[in-house]
Amino acid sequence: MLDERKLRVLNAIINSYIISAEPIGSRTISKRYDLGVSSATIRNEMSDLEELGYLNKPYTSAGRVPSDKAYRLYVNTLMKQVKSRSLLNDRNVRKKIKKHLLREAGEVEQLIQNAAKILSEITNYTALAVAPQFKQSTLKHIQLISIDDDKILVVIVSDSGVVKNTIFKVENNIPENQLVLISNFLNEKLKGLTLEEIGNEMDAEIFKEMYQFKNIIQNIIPIINQSLEDMEDVELYADGVTNILNFPEYSDVAKAKTFLGFMEDKDSVANMLLKNTFDDFEISIGNENICEEIKDCSLITATYKLNGQTIGKIGVIGPTRMDYITVISSVKLLSINLNEIIDSFFIK
Repeated sequence: MLDERKLRVLNAIINSYIISAEPIGSRTISKRYDLGVSSATIRNEMSDLEELGYLNKPYTSAGRVPSDKAYRLYVNTLMKQVKSRSLLNDRNVRKKIKKHLLREAGEVEQLIQNAAKILSEITNYTALAVAPQFKQSTLKHIQLISIDDDKILVVIVSDSGVVKNTIFKVENNIPENQLVLISNFLNEKLKGLTLEEIGNEMDAEIFKEMYQFKNIIQNIIPIINQSLEDMEDVELYADGVTNILNFPEYSDVAKAKTFLGFMEDKDSVANMLLKNTFDDFEISIGNENICEEIKDCSLITATYKLNGQTIGKIGVIGPTRMDYITVISSVKLLSINLNEIIDSFFIK
């Protein structure tokens, strides 16, 4: 455990480096911060911190930069000020964000996309949002609508707010009143079942009660199954991916290409988020990240829930020289708003 003076010196170095992205020397700390000690004493403390693995010394500079170990200590023990500076305490900010979240958000998917966009705008980093499988969601409504003589629109809605629309062709025109009968029949049979349970109902028994519409239902069942499978797929939303290019750490073309290439592989990004534990709030710093391509980044995520069950994550990825106070409070704020909105508008 570091003593109080070393902690204050380390805190000053991290704060300075977050702002400047330049290696920090003892004179800089002495001028910017009133630590009550001389520049020589600060220099000695910095040497000790380097030996302990909290600072690194770039080959081209006499200054020091924080290590992953330093950022971890900073996050764990020096982030109490988040509470006093947090956006969480500003009711006006919370109301404004909730208003923007709900803009054109008729279903959960759009809500999550809005959240990623807002989070990127607030932090100026890359925002990520992932919605894992909705296997525990239940079917809320199925409706068949005639849109042409040979085309029918199938609308499937889950209780989580996910909506899937699919058009399929029929050989003969089906009267609207018959489509209503079929819709009512399917709703009676399937409404309230989880997406997993519905699969068990899709057998020959379902045709017996409405044999006269057997051909239509036979065509609809595969569409319903495919739509439900689509609902179970993992969706990843990313916003502000190129924001990383605004930071001097990524002026190196090869480094920037590595990051952008990784972000283009949505399956890898989604798997990275889902492989992490589903704690309500997580921070992975530098080498703590499981993917080699982002070992120079920090990833801060929070969960959002449906009926008390975690269904997804939202977060921010950026350089380890990240403004942790702003990002942590922003991610927590978006998570709180998401959970409130889902509870209010998508749970019936």
